Amino acid sequence: MAVPVTAPERPARRVSSRHFVRLKLRVLGNNFRGQKWRIALFVLGLLLGLWFAAVGFFLLATPGLADEPRYALMVAAFGGGLLTLGWLLLPLVFFGVDETLDPARFALLPLSRRTLVTGLLAAALVSVPALATALTAAGLVVTAGLLGGWSAAVVGALGVVAGLLVCLAGARALTSAFATMLRSRRVRDLAAVLLAVLAALLGPLQLLVLAAVQQTDWDRLDGVARVVGWTPFGAPWTVGVDVAEGRAGAAVAKLLIAVATLGVLLFWWSRSLESAMVGAASAGPSRAPRGVAGGAVTQLFPRAVGWARRDRFGALVARECRYWWRDARRRANLITVAVVGVFVPVMVNLGGVSFSTEGGAEFGGGDSSPALVSLSMIFVGVLASLTLANQFGFDGSSYAANLVAGVPGRVELRARMTAFSIYVVPMLVVIAVALALFLGRPAWLGVMGGALAAAYGCGLAINGFVSVLGAYSLPESSNPFAMNSGAGFTKGLLTLVSMVASAVVAVPFVVAAALLGDVWLWLALPIGLAYGVGAALLGAYLAGDTLDRRQPELLATVTPRR
Repeated sequence: MAVPVTAPERPARRVSSRHFVRLKLRVLGNNFRGQKWRIALFVLGLLLGLWFAAVGFFLLATPGLADEPRYALMVAAFGGGLLTLGWLLLPLVFFGVDETLDPARFALLPLSRRTLVTGLLAAALVSVPALATALTAAGLVVTAGLLGGWSAAVVGALGVVAGLLVCLAGARALTSAFATMLRSRRVRDLAAVLLAVLAALLGPLQLLVLAAVQQTDWDRLDGVARVVGWTPFGAPWTVGVDVAEGRAGAAVAKLLIAVATLGVLLFWWSRSLESAMVGAASAGPSRAPRGVAGGAVTQLFPRAVGWARRDRFGALVARECRYWWRDARRRANLITVAVVGVFVPVMVNLGGVSFSTEGGAEFGGGDSSPALVSLSMIFVGVLASLTLANQFGFDGSSYAANLVAGVPGRVELRARMTAFSIYVVPMLVVIAVALALFLGRPAWLGVMGGALAAAYGCGLAINGFVSVLGAYSLPESSNPFAMNSGAGFTKGLLTLVSMVASAVVAVPFVVAAALLGDVWLWLALPIGLAYGVGAALLGAYLAGDTLDRRQPELLATVTPRR
């Protein structure tokens, strides 16, 4: 009897970082297949990234090209520190973080935590921001080489690599940590407060920096740069300059600081990443409603929309209200509106800040004016409405329910605007009142309210069209800051278009505040309310017709690709 011969089993290949890189490149290729507009946006983003990288390269290489060793350390410390700070904060408040390889998709695979973290970090290096940062930081290598020879250039290159890894690991660790916090309902409010306080601290820091620059005390700035150079923000970027200046021991110590920082960040990221994959954060045990008075339908309407009609419009408003309160990604956008909405008007209207030698800093609004206040309020109103520029992207494939139900586009957009305004309008009122009291100009409250209402209404109208014509899909990730590869540039481009268009439509209120004088203090609020409400309704009417024609295409666009 013949015994069947089986082929020997091939040993399983060990998963390494190159597999993650190849997987990301393949996913990118599949996303671009048949999507010419995505290819065009990616190429445009690459060109813009290279342009900014070239500008940054020459700025960081200037001390070496000009043979000015005095400013080399300051440029390296402050320039590298800004790069690191930008990587930490920008994903939280603007572009988001690339999640082409969503970590949640690896949850069921037998991958160790170390393999997953190193693989995702290697994949993160294959991106336009990482390439732009590396090219920018190469200017520090040129400076070190011109001032200290090839040995300083080699050490500077090692520092640039370490600094880039610290930036990537820090951005991923921070966004993963905040994603975990925002998924837990018990700590969402605490996370929002902490983020708001952290962002608010940037204001006083900016004032101090501006005062230091105005005083031009280079000796003091040099001392600050040396301190920053010993922190994780500046340590990896200044090692080349240290070797050029004969401080080889300091360069070694700073490289050790960078390596230790990278290790801590990777450990933090691995812990938060594992929690995100298994869904450890929960909203707590659910409780049954105490009563069913009013029927089951009434229970679906939050208290904030108890006034809404029990029809299709009211149901959409109730659903959107719940989504804005419970969806971590949407809540993150509301946090951004609250923080920047307070920060920007205060900074813009502090034109009368002076710094005396004996009395210290004196904050005041002496240089502010109704026109300047109106301009800052227009920015706040435009920013507040900007969140709706990709409102259908938040829904993803669930938008199919509205398509099947045959919801008219006008009703859809009016309901979404109403639900969003329930949360945003009170914040705008608080911002206007707080700024009026801060400036000591309560008579300007009408000007502020009118400009806010006009800009916000115009923004709703513009973003109604943008959300229908320029929607893009968001990854199915629990990370509220996650973005598909290439979507970061798409979001930035849509942001620019929407802000410019909304601001142009609302500019007449700045002109009126500058030309009409005291009369405008009384007319601004009623005219602004009528202007904003009318613009929002007209935008919903016109964009609704476009939505009716593009519903199938919109669903295909916002549905995440697997």
